[in-house]
Amino acid sequence: MNIKSLLLGSAAALIAVSGARAADAVVVAEPEPAEYVKICDVYGAGYFYIPGTETCLRIGGYVRYDISGGDVGSFDGAKTLDVKDGSENDTWRKKARFTLKTWTGQETELGTLKTYTETRWNFGNRNDYAAPLPTIDNTAGNSGVSLNFAWIQLGGLRVGKDESAFNTFIGYAGNVIQDTLVPYGDFDTNVIQYYFDAGNGFSAVLSLEEGAGGGTDGFYGKGTIDSYVPHVVGGVKWTQGWGAITGVVAYDSNYEEVAGKVRLDVNATDQISLFIIGGYGSDDNLSDPTYAFDAGGRGFYKQWGGNWAVWGGGTYKFNEKTSFNAQISYDEWKNLGIAANIAYDVVPGFTVTAEVDYLNAGKFDDADFSNWTNADKKSNIGGMLRFQRSF
Repeated sequence: MNIKSLLLGSAAALIAVSGARAADAVVVAEPEPAEYVKICDVYGAGYFYIPGTETCLRIGGYVRYDISGGDVGSFDGAKTLDVKDGSENDTWRKKARFTLKTWTGQETELGTLKTYTETRWNFGNRNDYAAPLPTIDNTAGNSGVSLNFAWIQLGGLRVGKDESAFNTFIGYAGNVIQDTLVPYGDFDTNVIQYYFDAGNGFSAVLSLEEGAGGGTDGFYGKGTIDSYVPHVVGGVKWTQGWGAITGVVAYDSNYEEVAGKVRLDVNATDQISLFIIGGYGSDDNLSDPTYAFDAGGRGFYKQWGGNWAVWGGGTYKFNEKTSFNAQISYDEWKNLGIAANIAYDVVPGFTVTAEVDYLNAGKFDDADFSNWTNADKKSNIGGMLRFQRSF
């Protein structure tokens, strides 16, 4: 073997060893691309896909701060005792609220699967001078957490915690803060509902409801069903470019009474929208008092005084930022409520509203506190300033 052969053999051996070691080397995998949140525009703005699913989620809510003063009966002011001498004072009513909302949506072979939840946290002082008993305890503090909505809907079928279709389907009253100076029906309830939309402006709802409230103390009403028979609400609506006509009828299974409302909405111009609601209900068997010593005559649905009531009002948009809202309500018991406000969008998502409210408690009696609107006197006036950041 000559030197040349030895060198060539050594080189071949080195190459073979190097190749074997290279085959055994650890290969570093390329990093997988990050799965960023994807926008879901199927159900409107603000939705995004939950990573790894076909479910779209939206998270929102608002932070609100109310400053109000005036008479208790307009639900604005509060009363308290002077710390030094114990005398009765009028005082501000303050209320802060944080509301968290969630929406989900997903397309399935049986239709759109949706959920909605709304939870509220509140901190403020009391103004319940007349209910359930006369008191001027103006303690400020947390007033608990409330689950206002938690429902599931597949296609037209909805189940869960909602507000009564007696209000949601026909629509709440005006764009004022105190729209229940003359009440138009109770709200919280568990439901089994079916919504029908014909696609030509005609829609309908059938709702089986549990109601809310209860007990035998005689102060808060017995709205929760007292057997296996539910409350029943049905409604129809016709919507067109000029506005809408809506009607709802409710059967109170506790008292076997019926109440109904009819509503007309008119878009008079691009700046002016108007509405009027008429309500009528039977009350032969109704005995629920609203507050202590009240004469009764109300149920879960027919909460106005007497058989009939009317609510009317509208909105005028001065411009894209500013609107004027007003509402007048009146019932057979001569309860009169007037509310008006100016709402101003400081920046998108932040609105300041200044409102004035007036309430005349028609069946007020100073001697026995027989008022059913939380008034401590017959004629009441107050005002409120609201700051709200919605997101």
